[in-house]
Amino acid sequence: MDADCVEKPESALVTFGTTFITIFLAEIGDKTQLSTLLMSAQSHSPWVVFMGSAAALITTSLLGVLLGSWIASRLSPKTVEKAAGVMLLLISIMLFWDVVSG
Repeated sequence: MDADCVEKPESALVTFGTTFITIFLAEIGDKTQLSTLLMSAQSHSPWVVFMGSAAALITTSLLGVLLGSWIASRLSPKTVEKAAGVMLLLISIMLFWDVVSG
């Protein structure tokens, strides 16, 4: 096997950076951020809201990582990739249908 064809594992810093940027961009302006903004304005306790929302996001991320690890140990990466594609396609169709029928 040619040495150039072997994929090198990414460094932890590259994985961290890619994950941070992807999640950060995906979360900007979403309903979670808007809910947090409104809760902070209503409660007049921004640090308490920050701690609660941070704990919730950490918990959901932990569940995602644990579930992802479990799935990866049972399915091939190609199967996971195809399943994710199908799920995103279905979500897109549902969102499109909601916009068209709404």
